[in-house]
Amino acid sequence: MESMPREITTNQQGVHQDLADIVNKYRHSDFKKPIAQHTKQTYDSVIVWFGSWQGDAIIDACCGVGESSIVLAQKNPTAKVIGIDKSAVRLNKHSHYKRQKEGDISNNVRVFQADLNDFWRLIAEHLKTAKWRVSKQCLFYPNPYPKKAQVQKRWHASPALVALLGCSTNIEVRSNWLIYLSEFQQALSIHGVKSKINKVSGVPITPFERKYSDSGQPCWQLHTTAEGEER
Repeated sequence: MESMPREITTNQQGVHQDLADIVNKYRHSDFKKPIAQHTKQTYDSVIVWFGSWQGDAIIDACCGVGESSIVLAQKNPTAKVIGIDKSAVRLNKHSHYKRQKEGDISNNVRVFQADLNDFWRLIAEHLKTAKWRVSKQCLFYPNPYPKKAQVQKRWHASPALVALLGCSTNIEVRSNWLIYLSEFQQALSIHGVKSKINKVSGVPITPFERKYSDSGQPCWQLHTTAEGEER
């Protein structure tokens, strides 16, 4: 029997007091870390897969085993879905989850191993001249790094946020730690992007979400909102 997932434990009681300063620092500076060669190779593979594509793409960041990537592909059959994760171990389980899904539409979904810090930068640059666009980005249950001292390991408090937003500002984030989403919302607001937070409802779309739901833990989702959309 699988053990129930533990709830988030943290020494941080609310939005980190340094978050705004951190976000603004990265917002007004260039991220000059060299691109890792393995991620450049992954990027090249993605571009080859897209070929002459001129439609929509969806990035499923931190996709893990890629179950959510399959769900996104099934819900968006006219888009190409890119699942990205840094763990080869998790990605190697993707074929198992594909077999578990009825009506699998593998022709419009692929999963790739890459460092998102670099991948977002490469895609954001490519989109300046590409004939396709990223219509949505999803981050379902990324590592929350809940210790107060770990704040800059969170995506919204890292230099990667600028490139992430350069790919698309239509974003959905899910977490079982509400503070994570509250911080993400504040970081987006600093960049001029509005969002709203609600409880997750419906059928779980990742193994983590299923475990959290089965253990009675509430899960939350952040959606960015268009100008004039109700918050």
